[in-house]
Amino acid sequence: MKTDTYDLIIVGGGILGTFHAYHALQKGLCVLQLEKDNFPVGSTVRNFGQVVPSGMAGEWFDYGVRALEIYQSIQKEMDISVRNNGSIYIASDNDEVQVLHELSKHYQTKGYQHELWSKEQVLSKYPVMNVDYVKEAIFFPQELSVEPESMIRQLHIYMQNKFSDYTLKYDTTIVACEDKNDTISVVSSKLEHFEGKKVLICNGYEFKILYRSLFDDSGLEISKLQMMRTKPLAHIHLPGNILTGLTIRRYESFEEYCPSFQTIPMPDHYRELRDNGIHILFKQASDGSIIIGDSHEYAAGNRLDELGFSVNSHINELMIAEANRIMPMKSEWISSSWAGYYSQHKDHILEIDVTPRIHVRTGIGGKGMTASAGYAEQSIEKLF
Repeated sequence: MKTDTYDLIIVGGGILGTFHAYHALQKGLCVLQLEKDNFPVGSTVRNFGQVVPSGMAGEWFDYGVRALEIYQSIQKEMDISVRNNGSIYIASDNDEVQVLHELSKHYQTKGYQHELWSKEQVLSKYPVMNVDYVKEAIFFPQELSVEPESMIRQLHIYMQNKFSDYTLKYDTTIVACEDKNDTISVVSSKLEHFEGKKVLICNGYEFKILYRSLFDDSGLEISKLQMMRTKPLAHIHLPGNILTGLTIRRYESFEEYCPSFQTIPMPDHYRELRDNGIHILFKQASDGSIIIGDSHEYAAGNRLDELGFSVNSHINELMIAEANRIMPMKSEWISSSWAGYYSQHKDHILEIDVTPRIHVRTGIGGKGMTASAGYAEQSIEKLF
């Protein structure tokens, strides 16, 4: 079955592919987006839904700041679950306080709005926090959160309503892609044929279907994360994105801009957590449940299966214990636990031009929810 020729065919329905579609549509292009699953179920929905440019470095910070504007402009037109409650990083010891102050100096030079909060200010805003844990904090009032399980599907609905030249197909697995010089032909597993002037492959961590050999030596790495969700907790109110001491010791912005980052000692109680790639974040959903995580295990991009499908109960126990050091958290409150996966690259994203008309953009890692909207804007400018 032949269709019209599209200006751009995007393979992948996640956040990175969707914002490429959004910016192409803003340029007046005719776009077809194809998603292999019933609806997106990968990295885009298995995360915290935090939009936190404050944790990014270099151009990725700029992409994140631009994303704040894009999310809010869409939210004004349709509810895609964007909430502007800010982000807070809570320091638990004097070394982490030092790093916070160094980050504050950096963001003063960037003009990025933030506030240093005392222990008393933190406990006033978040009285559930354990008094002995909190030392100081840095707060970014302009940062956002979304509901990851629903946001991407709401964004797709918004785009279908707004743009007449947008076609979205779920349940469409692309198994072949051929450059015929004047057009690109893609073929689905149902033997549907689609033609486009350009094809963009945003395949997340799915490297087994299209161009498998291309990814064998690409430098891509897969990260497996464990996360948990509590039942709705009416007695706890946690507005915004809550990031804690281990996050301060992990995120790119602290490593890049804080002179003390490399020299502060690692407390003994952090060592097993660090060995399992654990840092504790909290994000309360609109129903009152709280997402807690996460951990990190790694495998080469073409060895995803080595990470397995199971959830490691010991890692969950470590996360609950550390979460309980920060605020009261009981294991019986946990209603679900899952593993998420994303692909990442040492260059922050993998950009491959298979031909002048077939392009791969993947491996954005944990920056996807924050930076995809801004990155995709400049990516589309380069492609068109």
